Amino acid sequence: MIEVLSTNILSPLGETTEANLTAVLRGDSAVRLWSGHWGLPYAFQAALFSDEQTQRWMVPGQPRFFSLAMTSIRQALAEAPDIDRRRTRLVLSTTKGNVEALTLSPGDDDQALPPSASADMLDVQLGLDGHPLVVDNACISGLSALIVASRLLLSGECDSVIVCGAEVQSAFIVSGFQALKAMSAHCCRPFDIERTGLNLGEAAATIILRRSENTTTRWRLEAGAMANDAYHLTSPSPKAEGACRALENVLRDHDAERLACVSAHGTATLFNDQMESIAIERAGLKSVPVVGLKAYFGHTMGACGVLESALMMAALDQGLIPATLGYSERGVSAPIQVTTAPLPTQKKAFIKMLSGFGGANAAVWFDKEPATQATQDVTALSSETDAEKSEADAKTAEAKVSCLQEVEITPTRVAVDGHEVPCQSAGKALLTELYKRMVGDYPRFYKMDLHSRLGFLAAELLLKADDLKDETAISDCAVVLFGRHGSVVADRNYLRTIATPDDFYPSPERFIYTLPNIVTGEIAIRHQLHAETTFIYLPRYDEPELKHLIQVCARQISSKYLLTGWIDAENDKNYFAKLSLLRRT
Repeated sequence: MIEVLSTNILSPLGETTEANLTAVLRGDSAVRLWSGHWGLPYAFQAALFSDEQTQRWMVPGQPRFFSLAMTSIRQALAEAPDIDRRRTRLVLSTTKGNVEALTLSPGDDDQALPPSASADMLDVQLGLDGHPLVVDNACISGLSALIVASRLLLSGECDSVIVCGAEVQSAFIVSGFQALKAMSAHCCRPFDIERTGLNLGEAAATIILRRSENTTTRWRLEAGAMANDAYHLTSPSPKAEGACRALENVLRDHDAERLACVSAHGTATLFNDQMESIAIERAGLKSVPVVGLKAYFGHTMGACGVLESALMMAALDQGLIPATLGYSERGVSAPIQVTTAPLPTQKKAFIKMLSGFGGANAAVWFDKEPATQATQDVTALSSETDAEKSEADAKTAEAKVSCLQEVEITPTRVAVDGHEVPCQSAGKALLTELYKRMVGDYPRFYKMDLHSRLGFLAAELLLKADDLKDETAISDCAVVLFGRHGSVVADRNYLRTIATPDDFYPSPERFIYTLPNIVTGEIAIRHQLHAETTFIYLPRYDEPELKHLIQVCARQISSKYLLTGWIDAENDKNYFAKLSLLRRT
């Protein structure tokens, strides 16, 4: 089983989990009006750190993002029992990392890009195992990171995992959400009839997990699932397809009667809250109290899944379900039970759910009731290897996954299963030529950034191959991609639209592609894939390490098929994709 050793929340409301919970139970909000901030031509509502707060946790010589994450991790480690750092991995969750340091001149912003560079620095400073991961799955990144961490633990990869979700806001992010018309001019009101949009927020939160073979009275991460809407890059499915699938997956082996509450995403945007209410009702949870925490902290993006999970554990330890600040009258169609005041409870289980751009959805079941023998048996079955597993057993586990097809794309070469596809062009033009010859019927291709074009075409070659015509269940396919540079090309293209006050024209379309997981959403929509979609940063291309991580994913993802591999686009002349379609046998 996966147990929680310690947590920390570092936000404008406080520097410990306990301080943040006290502020929430008082009804405090960190959201306020910021005018003239970062040189933006408009005022906006957000929960940001003050200069005085920032000075308390800044690490000398380091950027805000690194300092924020390091401070939260160190505080969580101080409250955890002794752990073997040589057997501990770091999983960092963020959407934009240190993007505030981004410049238009490559090489001048080494601290900004990619987020895996920050993870590498954190890993070294903390003396960990040297193999950090960065999960970047838009707004569901925090829960995605916790699920990835649980897989590492169940596979015997390590004994403990530090999961840190961190986000700092900037002109880059605020202007993008303003361009999308998603931000409210007032403090947000989750699920309320008068809701007008979200507020952004800054925070870092850490949860340290450990694999345990014994019955425990600690909080446990008992189940987690991700699913894609396969509907739209920015609008959630009206029928809540992905969110409902994620909820139903975590409920499959659990009794909903034991739930104290559902901790919803609750962004206070029109369509997200409506979609979540439908998902909760469809999953049979309409009588369970629903909590939204965004009016306290703002939307902390890559941090919110970790932060809100940690806060809910602390609240239920005190026998209380927090109020949904800003909520007064239900403004969603499904009859869900949104909390209006703190509620007493003796129950010790909750579901945390999130949804995000790229059609991503996630849900995790946390529990603190004494673990039953059945729970231990299920956990034992889920763990296919441990640290001492024999080489023969490991080979047997790997043999359960077969490769159906492999595609490789570089600026000068395209190959399917080692057979070259003739191309006349090179660089970015090669991708356009490949699209015209092999696809041709998906005009949104021309709106995509380089990273998304590369992944889209590689997936197209894999999933439309003649050899796969007999694979009738190919729609049950998860997409897990790894890379180093992510959306760096799109980041700089978007930055050009906000570079100067006299030339300020932020583009919502360009902003969307600054999320590296959007490529997985494009693939899911194109091929109607409703299973998990995930993007993970790695510090470098290391083929043995990559193959090992892919095997860990393949053995623990429930989907029959897995589209996975490396995708990286540093610029028009330097990109590389090597993707495989795997089948569980």
